[in-house]
Amino acid sequence: MSKIEVNTVAPQCGTTLTLGESGDTVTLGTGASQSGFGRTGTVDWQTGSIKTSTFTAANGEGYFANTSGGAFTMNLPAGSAGNIVSVVDYTNTFQTNTLTISPNGSEKIGGVNSNFIASTEGQSVTFVYVDGTEGWKNVQDSTSNAVGNPFIVATGGTITTCGNDKIHKFTGPGTFTVTAASATAAENIVSYLVVGGGGGSGISYNGGGGAGGVRELESPTTPYTSSPLDGYPSAPNRVTITAQAYPITVGGGATVAATNANGTNGSNSIFSTITSAGGGGGGVGTGPLTTSDGVPGGSGGGGGAKGSGGTSGNTGGTGNTPPTTPAQGTNGGSLTNVPTGGGYSAAGGGGASAASSPFATPGGPGQGGGVGGAGITTEITASPVAYGGGGGGFSWGGAGGSGGTGGGGNAGSAGGSGSATSGTANTGGGGGSGSGGGSGGSGIVVIRYKYQ
Repeated sequence: MSKIEVNTVAPQCGTTLTLGESGDTVTLGTGASQSGFGRTGTVDWQTGSIKTSTFTAANGEGYFANTSGGAFTMNLPAGSAGNIVSVVDYTNTFQTNTLTISPNGSEKIGGVNSNFIASTEGQSVTFVYVDGTEGWKNVQDSTSNAVGNPFIVATGGTITTCGNDKIHKFTGPGTFTVTAASATAAENIVSYLVVGGGGGSGISYNGGGGAGGVRELESPTTPYTSSPLDGYPSAPNRVTITAQAYPITVGGGATVAATNANGTNGSNSIFSTITSAGGGGGGVGTGPLTTSDGVPGGSGGGGGAKGSGGTSGNTGGTGNTPPTTPAQGTNGGSLTNVPTGGGYSAAGGGGASAASSPFATPGGPGQGGGVGGAGITTEITASPVAYGGGGGGFSWGGAGGSGGTGGGGNAGSAGGSGSATSGTANTGGGGGSGSGGGSGGSGIVVIRYKYQ
């Protein structure tokens, strides 16, 4: 390597001096400094020295200030025209612990001999020293901070927010598409509510339809008031999302059964590995010797009507079928101690939190139909809503049974107390029986996660 020692390099002719050729790098020796070229209005960022306590800045340097451990001060150097200093909020904590920027001695910041307090989250500022009148002038002040999103990013369904949470509600089939998972593993365990479609009833003295199965999980990262069915303590209930598309199935409610037929079951609702079964249909009761039990399902359908001609009743359909922990539903009501003689009355369908009570001594003057089992109430959608009520049972001589809280349909009666009603849409309520029959209410899927 050749070495040239000179004091001055000047162009042979003209006023342009070129060092190196196109594509070359011209490097100053270690420890050497340049003068006369001036700065281009930028600083050299000190990425190897994150500031966490009071320090004195140097001309031409930019600093990352970490105030997460407490407020401190950056002292500006003695000013000379053209000097430049920058600083940025390293941990986005200036709003909690400020950074004080102090001028040197009697020098000024913006024409005032006083400190500047950086107190905005993510703030970055750049100061250039102009002269003794104005001193350091802030030539760039950014209070917006472009950062990578460390939270879940997703689309699908009807989206609302509650505090730091996003809520996706599906009232019909759709896709929950996750484009980015959270950088924090625990936040990828999402909260959810999955309700199956309600079971149906019929017009032939049927028992009430059972509610669709109800499964819920409240993730600790998205706290709200959940129902008693919160499945978080059981690890298999937890859904940890990744960046992918999740098809959503929302179960439809069962249609009204044909004459002299059991009610049919509602359809399943599905999110990822979580399936909530449709509610069981209400058992049919067409006469004293032709009667039927309720049908198993998320919650079981109620036993069909039975009057004179026998002393054994019809049992309710088994709930929590197939079994989950916690149970997704309860049994339908059963008929017991059926008297010889008397009118026909049917049991109510099971609800998410309570079975329809055994229906003693149905029939007889003024005897009403069985009441549907109660559902649950949760605030996963940011306000209390009830889901999973069982349908009411038919009565010949008395009032039809009322539906359980959570969308269960009311039963009709032959005594003129009104026609049966269907389960409420998107609650999974079971249909009420008799006088026109009631279909089951459709299900719902809700997903909740932390987004900020």
